Amino acid sequence: MKKTKKAILFGTSGQAEVMDYLLTIDSEYEVVAFTSTSDFIKVERVYGRPLVAFENIEEKYPVDEFEMHIAIGYHDRNKTRERFYKIAKNKGYKLLTYISSKSTNYAKHIGDNCFIFEDNTIQPFVEIGNNCILWSGNHVGHHSKIEDNVFVSSHVVISGHCKIGSHSFLGVNSTIRDGITIAKDNLLGAGCLIIKDTLENKTYVGTKATEFQTRS
Repeated sequence: MKKTKKAILFGTSGQAEVMDYLLTIDSEYEVVAFTSTSDFIKVERVYGRPLVAFENIEEKYPVDEFEMHIAIGYHDRNKTRERFYKIAKNKGYKLLTYISSKSTNYAKHIGDNCFIFEDNTIQPFVEIGNNCILWSGNHVGHHSKIEDNVFVSSHVVISGHCKIGSHSFLGVNSTIRDGITIAKDNLLGAGCLIIKDTLENKTYVGTKATEFQTRS
């Protein structure tokens, strides 16, 4: 794919390396550097690219020439990613969104600094806020809304007409029935089945199948 835009990734973790790879092979962006706060910088290069201090990055990479993506995960219910997202925007950077060419996307709206991995199915009339990550293989049902600063891990099913509150984390293989509201600051453990609305700032784990009694 022809490279028409230049990008910087904030972060040095394995997640940042994966995002660099995908942007390189499947987007119009050329990743030119990584950035982090100076207290985390111990080397001059990472993953074959320069690693520069975030505090004054705009001096070397002007905001009118380069875009940025905050390539960090769900630490502190996504609040760490949100903090640097806001700082980067205040510096004047455009925060790029990546949507894999191997996803199925009929969304009504997807905000900035989102990263949509391969094999996601996003149905019509879905709205996804800013600074969200949808890892591989999820289903987001029609008319559902994902608020800002959410992390959806992998193979999650969000049925139709659901609402996912800000700063939530949805664990691998969690399933949300249609019409459900996941409140703000929720953590859903792996394999959760949610069949009623949740409460704010709660953690939900586990699911248990029970026999359904039928008349003979």
